[in-house]
Amino acid sequence: MKTKYILKGLLATLVMLLVFSGCDSYNEAVLNDIGASREFSPIGLTTKIRNQTTVELNWTVKDEEVANYYVVEFSADDPNFETIYKTVKVAPTELPVQIQLEGETVYSIRVKAVSASGLADSKWSVTTATTLTEQIFQPVQDADIDSKEVILRWTPNSSVTQITINPGGFTHTITEEEKIAGFATVSGLTGETAYTATLLNGAKKRGVITFTTGIDIGTGILVKPTDDLNAAIVAAPAGSTLVLMPGDYQVFKGEIILDKGITIRGLRAGDKPLLHVRFTLNAGTGNVSLIDLNLEGSTAGDTSFITINTASAIYGDILISGCYVHDYLRALIYGSVNLAKVNSFTVDNSIVENVSTNVQAETVDFRNTYVASIVLKNSTFDSCSIGREFVRVDNAGLTGTGLTTNVLIDKCTLYNVSSNVASKRILYLRFGANTSTVKNTIIASTTAIYSNQNGSGTPTAPPTFAGNNYFNASLLYTVGASSITVDKSATFTTLNPQFADAAAGDFTISNQTLKDNGVGDPRWIK
Repeated sequence: MKTKYILKGLLATLVMLLVFSGCDSYNEAVLNDIGASREFSPIGLTTKIRNQTTVELNWTVKDEEVANYYVVEFSADDPNFETIYKTVKVAPTELPVQIQLEGETVYSIRVKAVSASGLADSKWSVTTATTLTEQIFQPVQDADIDSKEVILRWTPNSSVTQITINPGGFTHTITEEEKIAGFATVSGLTGETAYTATLLNGAKKRGVITFTTGIDIGTGILVKPTDDLNAAIVAAPAGSTLVLMPGDYQVFKGEIILDKGITIRGLRAGDKPLLHVRFTLNAGTGNVSLIDLNLEGSTAGDTSFITINTASAIYGDILISGCYVHDYLRALIYGSVNLAKVNSFTVDNSIVENVSTNVQAETVDFRNTYVASIVLKNSTFDSCSIGREFVRVDNAGLTGTGLTTNVLIDKCTLYNVSSNVASKRILYLRFGANTSTVKNTIIASTTAIYSNQNGSGTPTAPPTFAGNNYFNASLLYTVGASSITVDKSATFTTLNPQFADAAAGDFTISNQTLKDNGVGDPRWIK
């Protein structure tokens, strides 16, 4: 029996010795690896592409780490780091760090810590980043665009060899003088055509940009500032295009009455003609396009910019594009005549400022008049609908007859809209069947809600929301009473856009996340 207990005791002692021996060797290895002989490897390594070809690197630096600096190595289209394209030293205080790279390249990136106290360098931490097409093209200026040619500009003295332009398959070989100067003129284009230009250095893209050539007057009717604009419109056949030279049109101010389709546009987008008019649309108007105009209403009186005027009439497409519309006391467009139909109302690439400011109408205001489509895109609405709703479509006229009103707000910047009075609505849609979408839009400095018709007899159907940003506009996303519509998507943000000077109408954003996500009127993303 004693022999049995002696054997058990010896066995237990042997197991304990093995356990302690194993623990000693494991601890020694861990200590050697994590702190005794080398720096910590960077952890939490992240990459973001900024401005097409700049990679922003960041990683976690713990308080107990004593790295003197970090070494970052880049290998282009080479995951094995056989050829190092660029090496950068980064101090801990420089994080996050931005590194300029070349476009359309997959970069393998590795980072190691270098000690300040004689420890060995850390092991490498590795990640990747893919740059986008490089962009050394400068934005095309309106003054550089003609009907049949364009001046394209890039960073002077860059390595570039040619420009290709499509459609049309144009190729312009860049001379040494053009390369140094940073611009070239490309001719032989077609008027009013959307082109894409690609800047190349051999086969490598260095920039891509789009532009639309100016109007080729052709059969258009040229109008000068010394002409009577109203008389020119009356004399023009239906469907005509009036092309207005730059200048201040003082000969005629006031109401222009239309009973035919017409296009009124500026000759040069960068030098918009200044008009002091408002429009009344009677039966027979058809399609109306207002393009590249500066339209001001300080002398228009207590009226709307556009008024739908004839009951039971059929109207076509009404377009405001590339315009600056400002200082009209009432609506941007107003329709309250019974049984009239408007096919569409679109505002694109425009700035609308100080419209609907006397608490008498909404900015977009359809009451008894039916409108099939309302599209607001790539535009800025500054200080509009003060104390009123922003978009209004009433439960009247042709409601309940199987027709639907569709509303889209996309890539817009709305500032100080529907403010000053509590619970004013961005979307006051009561027409029997309605749909709406708000996406990629910045809404800032407003007390507005989206709507409060949930559960009512004439509800605003729940909009589709995607990628919006709200700043000082908490009622648009804060859940409250069940009747109130808010953005419940998982895609909105509440970031400060960091407008350059909102009070002066400069809504250029500095917030990098909003830039990266393309939120708001594109003109302010630079």
